[in-house]
Amino acid sequence: MDTAEPMPRPVVSALPRYVPGRRADDASIARLASNESHHEPLPSVLEAIAGAAAAVNRYPDTTAAALRERLACQLGVTADHIALGAGSVGVLQQLVSAYCDPGDEVVFAWRSFEAYPILCQVAGAVAVPVPLRADEHHDLEAMRAAITGRTRLVLLCTPNNPTGVAIPSADIERFVASVPPHVLVVIDEAYVEYEAGGTTLGSVPLLAAHPNACVLRTFSKAHGLAGLRLGYAVARPPVADAIRSVALPFTVTGLAQAAALASLEAADELAARVKDVAQERDRMVEALRGAGWSVPHGEANFVWLRLDDPARERVLARLEAAGVLARGYADDGVRITVADRLSNDRVLAALATPER
Repeated sequence: MDTAEPMPRPVVSALPRYVPGRRADDASIARLASNESHHEPLPSVLEAIAGAAAAVNRYPDTTAAALRERLACQLGVTADHIALGAGSVGVLQQLVSAYCDPGDEVVFAWRSFEAYPILCQVAGAVAVPVPLRADEHHDLEAMRAAITGRTRLVLLCTPNNPTGVAIPSADIERFVASVPPHVLVVIDEAYVEYEAGGTTLGSVPLLAAHPNACVLRTFSKAHGLAGLRLGYAVARPPVADAIRSVALPFTVTGLAQAAALASLEAADELAARVKDVAQERDRMVEALRGAGWSVPHGEANFVWLRLDDPARERVLARLEAAGVLARGYADDGVRITVADRLSNDRVLAALATPER
C-alpha cells in the first residue's frame, strides 16, 4: 500500500516562521513586543466599524473606490496610484508576486523587517541582505553596489524596523535616481507618521520624477487598526495596477475600509496621539542614554538596544521580571514599543543600569 502523504513544496518546509511579538492575557503585563498602538480606537472609528458590521453578510467593494479616492486626495495623486492589501506586508507580498520570478533578486538592509526574507523565499526570489552601518543607518552605497541585472526590487525601510533609524529624504531621492530603471525601489514607510517634522506625504513626491519608486504605508501603527489588516501602496499607475492584479479578491474588508475612512477624517486627534508617542519615545531615549545605554536616534514608536545574545537574554529577563514583554532578535538586540507613560516608566526602572 502506498503510504506517501501530500507534501508541500520544499521551500515551504524550509521557511523560517514569522515570529510575532509575545502576547499576554494578564492585563497587568505591559505588552511592548508588537509595535501596536496602546491607544484604543478613536470613538469615531469605533462608530464607523459598528455601522459597517451590519453589512458583513455582503462582500465589500473589492476596488475600495471610496478609500482609494480619499487617500489619493490626501496624497496629491489620483486613485489609480493606490493599491490596497492586508497590511503593508500583504501589499509587499503582492509586489514580490508581481515583479519576481524564481531566481530574481531582492535587495534590502539587514537587520530590517523580518518578513522581507520570508516573502522572497516563498516566491523563489533570492534575498540579498546588506548589513546596516555601525550607526544603524542603511548602507545605501553598499545596497547600490549589490544591485545586479537580476535585481527586481530594493526595499528601504524608513524608519527602519527594528532599529527605528530613518533615512534622510535627500538620501532616498539620490538613491532612487542612481538605480537602474528596471529596479523598483520600494520605500516602506510603516512608521512615517512618527518621524520628527515628518508629513503625511513622506516619499510620495518622488513618484513625479521616478517611475521606479513605490511607497508602502499601513493603518496598523499610528492609526491603531492593526487588527483590521489594512495597508496600501502609492506608485505610478502601471505599478499600482500590477499590485492590484495579483491581489486576492475581497482581501480588504468592509470594516477595514470604513475604519480607515473614519480615521483619515480624524486627523487632528490622530496627530495628538502621534505627538504623545513621539514625546514619550524621546523621553525614553534620553533616560536610557543617561543610564548608560547606547540607543540610536529612532523616529518610530519604539526604542532599540543593540545587544549580543547573552545580553539580549538578560535584558528580556529583566523586563519580564518587571511585567514587560519586549521583542528580542537573535544576534542583534531588543526592541521595546513605546506605550503609556506608566508602562514606559516600568521599562526605565527595569533598565536603570546597563548591561556590561
